[in-house]
Amino acid sequence: MPSSKTKSPPQQEALLPEALAKARKPAAGAIKADVLVIGAGPTGLACAIEAQKIGARVVVVDKGCIVNSLYHYPPHMVFFTTPELLEIGNIPFTTARQKPTREEALEYYRNVARHYRLKVRQYERVTEVTGRDNDFRVHSVDTNGEEHEYKVRKIIISTGYYDLPNLLNIPGEDLAKVFHYYQESHPYYDTDVVVIGGKNSAALAALDLWRHGARVTMVHRNAGLHPNIKYWILPDIENRIKAGEIAAYFNSRVIEILPDIVTIETPRGIIELKNDFVFALTGYHPDFDFLEAVGIELLGEHKRPACDPETLETNVPGIYTAGVVLAGVRTSEIFIENGRFHGQHIAKDLKKKLRLTNSN
Repeated sequence: MPSSKTKSPPQQEALLPEALAKARKPAAGAIKADVLVIGAGPTGLACAIEAQKIGARVVVVDKGCIVNSLYHYPPHMVFFTTPELLEIGNIPFTTARQKPTREEALEYYRNVARHYRLKVRQYERVTEVTGRDNDFRVHSVDTNGEEHEYKVRKIIISTGYYDLPNLLNIPGEDLAKVFHYYQESHPYYDTDVVVIGGKNSAALAALDLWRHGARVTMVHRNAGLHPNIKYWILPDIENRIKAGEIAAYFNSRVIEILPDIVTIETPRGIIELKNDFVFALTGYHPDFDFLEAVGIELLGEHKRPACDPETLETNVPGIYTAGVVLAGVRTSEIFIENGRFHGQHIAKDLKKKLRLTNSN
């Protein structure tokens, strides 16, 4: 087998689709709005809808596409939850099965954005926020390098967390054979694959890879698999490990990744495994640097944004946070199911402070 140094990775790590939006002409001067939402995920869209309902002029900016994180989930993924718990804007989410697929969710959120005629500026990365409450300037740049400016009164940050993996910070993590996102199993048939992690995503990836002909080894720093793995997944992965069909090293950690070897520190000492690919599925985190850059204070070891628990307005007047960013590093506390209601809390406060007269 050729060295992994020369392998072309079978998937792209960047969280942008290959076909980007067509070039837009730069705006003539600043675009004005009452509210700017940063992030077009389900929670960001829900916030935009609620703000629009009170009569606010709303624009949504996202560095990727609408529900960009969902777009980058594995193509065959099925949600753990039922469709009504993913609904936003009082639009029913109907599916053929009890649990919706990724494809159904993408279609649903596109239809919601279309129904409410949301102004979503895709493929624009926010680079700077200046000004103060009721007079903010938000600067962005699109994929063509064109700069844009928005003059807005309020800002809602709902940037999620899926774009930033928790890195291992070990030698070899930057090799082309190492991935922090799992897409599908086919490219890894008849190869030696290490899956790092012990939660749902790691268990699902390990099972999928094994079922499609990969030789799989799991490595997890804890004494066993995470107890909160979904009840229909846990016995499956445990049985595969017990039968020796999937190898597993617990209380262990990967300390180095080489082109053809992974070095693991285990309770029995250092072990070297023959290896072709590594999936480091160790979780993700919000963009803390961006939050701090706009002046938001991050509290304690969990780095939760300082905000009013009722209104979700942060310590920076006029800037709100919504969705999983509110949880800091505790990203398992907030999902679409509960984050979708954050927009209602924010809109209630916006209605008082914006003093709009044409609300619905």
